[in-house]
Amino acid sequence: MDVTLIDQHSTLDAWTVPASLTHVAIDTEFVRERTYFAKLGLVQIAAGTQIALVDPLGAGTTSALARFIQRSPIVVMHSASEDLEALRVACQCLPALLFDTQIAAGLAGFGAGLSLQKLIEATVGVILPKSETRTDWIRRPLSEAQLAYAADDVRHLVASADVLIERLNGLGRLAWVEEDCARMLRAATIDEANPHPHLSFKPAQRMSASAQRLVRRLLIWRDREARTADKPRGWIVDNGLVTRLAEHPPTRRDDFELLLDGISGAPRKNRDSLWDALAQSPSADERDLPLANNPDAADRNQLKRMQQAVAEVASSLDLPEGMLAARRHLEVLLGEQTWPEALEGWRRPLLEPVLGFAIR
Repeated sequence: MDVTLIDQHSTLDAWTVPASLTHVAIDTEFVRERTYFAKLGLVQIAAGTQIALVDPLGAGTTSALARFIQRSPIVVMHSASEDLEALRVACQCLPALLFDTQIAAGLAGFGAGLSLQKLIEATVGVILPKSETRTDWIRRPLSEAQLAYAADDVRHLVASADVLIERLNGLGRLAWVEEDCARMLRAATIDEANPHPHLSFKPAQRMSASAQRLVRRLLIWRDREARTADKPRGWIVDNGLVTRLAEHPPTRRDDFELLLDGISGAPRKNRDSLWDALAQSPSADERDLPLANNPDAADRNQLKRMQQAVAEVASSLDLPEGMLAARRHLEVLLGEQTWPEALEGWRRPLLEPVLGFAIR
């Protein structure tokens, strides 16, 4: 494949995809160690016999990328969730149709969570080098080794997708992949803070109801501050301090200041707003929140039975258990007595006959 480095929007706008192509491959390189939002460093596109390495730092190139994505056929990506987020933030655009090769590999019997290197070797017999896996993609100029590594990420992706599609058609599961990829795209369009972050905050499971309400308020405050500052959440307030403030909230400002002064890495500049979040009275909405709970012995036994039932169905279909039903989704089913959206579609007809006992 011919490889072209593109750093001008006009060049990308002139780069056309042959009408005969049904799939193009896209990958991204990004950094986010010091930011809340991922920063695109490079976007790789493979279309037919051509590979474009698009520099998103060039003037107007992210807008040109959005236009390219909008006129593309099915976009092939591998483990796409973070790439989609990076594209949404940078280009304000997502593919209309997605084929995720990691999802497809799992449903085609190659195993769950397959890395790109293992996927390419298993499907097309090519061994990709693993160099340049940790690099600063924002720094310029990019080296020849970096560019070669980036091009390899998309060089064989469409050929791999072809192998997977043939296998999936034989298994009657191509529609399953299409459904899961559509769900991934829908999730990627959502740029909203989680309204109940305490439910996935592990320390909350052992906390009282009042402490969980405070954890939720502090986590929402942290996320808002991190977004505004474009900094990692942990740089605003780490999980340990969130837990400590929720479980033992100081009632006086002086005690609050004394506590934070004694903790390395505690916030300095935004203490006023943190104190306001900590000290406000619970609202009516907070009193009606769903709570994270440690399951009792009966629920734990029920969950084990559900996991065993899932394991048996997955084994009969040669599917990874986690791809059929993740534990967190079974916990929702058990706790809320309703089918979570993640278990709807092709999964529900497989699981409802064996999980009906969990619905009281």
